[in-house]
Amino acid sequence: MSTTGTTRRRRGGSSGRDAKRARAAAGSASQAYIKRNIPFFEILNDEGLSLIEENADTILEQIGIDFRDDAEALQMWRDAGADIDGERVRFPRGMCRKLVMDSAPAMFTQHARNSARSVVIGGNNTVMVPAYGPPFVHDLDKGRRYATIEDFQNFVKLAYSSKSLHHSGGTVCEPVDLPVNKRHFDMVYSHMKYSDKPFMGSVTAPERAQDTVDMAKILFGDDFIDPATGVEKTVVINLINANSPMTFDDTMLGAAKVYARANQACIISPFILAGAMSPVTVAGTAAQILAEALAGMAFVQLVRPGAPVVFGTFASSISMQSGAPTFGSPEPTQVMYIAASLARRLGVPFRSGGGLCASKLPDAQAAYEAANTLHSAAMAGVNFMLHTAGWLEGGLAMGYEKFMMDADQASMLAVLLRGVDLSENGQALDALREVGPGNHFLGCAHTQANFESAFWRSEMSDNNSFEQWESEGSLDAAQRANGRWKAALAEYSEPPIDVAVDEALLDFIKVRKDSFPDANY
Repeated sequence: MSTTGTTRRRRGGSSGRDAKRARAAAGSASQAYIKRNIPFFEILNDEGLSLIEENADTILEQIGIDFRDDAEALQMWRDAGADIDGERVRFPRGMCRKLVMDSAPAMFTQHARNSARSVVIGGNNTVMVPAYGPPFVHDLDKGRRYATIEDFQNFVKLAYSSKSLHHSGGTVCEPVDLPVNKRHFDMVYSHMKYSDKPFMGSVTAPERAQDTVDMAKILFGDDFIDPATGVEKTVVINLINANSPMTFDDTMLGAAKVYARANQACIISPFILAGAMSPVTVAGTAAQILAEALAGMAFVQLVRPGAPVVFGTFASSISMQSGAPTFGSPEPTQVMYIAASLARRLGVPFRSGGGLCASKLPDAQAAYEAANTLHSAAMAGVNFMLHTAGWLEGGLAMGYEKFMMDADQASMLAVLLRGVDLSENGQALDALREVGPGNHFLGCAHTQANFESAFWRSEMSDNNSFEQWESEGSLDAAQRANGRWKAALAEYSEPPIDVAVDEALLDFIKVRKDSFPDANY
């Protein structure tokens, strides 16, 4: 497989009919992921990036990273040659970088139960993923409320139905109507049952990570092991957050060990609110992020050399007046551009971005803050774009209308990243010859052959006349999105799943839930 992710465009020739048929066939099904054909946007040159790398190595060597409450992790670092002082680990200069560059894959496939939906993470590829983690949900009908398992299943269905989202995500919202120690079963099962796209696993305790792996083995059966290599396929990807600044706790380390030992992917993601959890400067924050990510990714390679990792970052800023998180602002965008460049220099995939906003409603603030982050992430070269759709209120709420609005923008980014069509049809010389000076192109053969797919068309925006808009109810964008998510759920059709596999999953869940001291669920 090419590491460039380059997509070869079909040459249309002068046959408009053939070009039209090909585009119609291509547009009839969603693409498994985006293959980028435009350059990355870089804001630092080699000298600037080298300075950030040097500073990160200084942090690792002189300050160190805490690995808390995990004696096994500390012993692994001690055996690898790191300096251990209590729970503080200091690393010989270049040690973490070497561990990552020697064995972490530059790209890997996350297999879906429907192989047509498997995604390749890394290189020039972009995978769009729903938002992750909100305990609340919001819609125009009921307002803000605690999320339930029904909401969780709804968002899995909406992500499955969306042509612009390539992944089912993970904790698309937190179903607080279920017990904390058991809800992970229902969440992971919902991804498996209601979607056949790739999904994320539970990380809230090592045993919950193991439950995810065990359920994945049931779901994939004999296909869990690659027959060509005898190695487990990567079928789950998982979010391992650093407790910034410069700390990994036993929960995240325990989950990382479970997944790495099973060859499942770990996104090592410092969680930064700059000014509170990192310095107030872009360069200082970028160096801290790189140090934390390097330590986490290197640890995964100690657990199992070659296990897939992703350099992740969630970087935002805070208001220096109130301390509240802010989104869509320039400094976190600069951090993201730098981190993406650093990931490419390391040779590992990169995660960041999404439709981030601080707004409580799907309003203008939500739209422009999300658009700023989505577009910047696309230009930066993010491979795994977590929080693409649904994020409201600084991540505290998952918005139904916001989900549809963000997914619409994700479909626009897919067209942008595919690049410019330079085929014969794309050059359109036939059209120029046919029309000539002083005429219009509306009726020419080339336009007639291409008009259905000539330009990206929003499914959310209203471009009609004022009179038509008024006659259709004078709806704003949020009101239109309200109708669209309801229609998508009404039209949802569950992907088929083998009955025996489904029963085996339910049996596993029942046995595991019954093993808890409180078996009432």
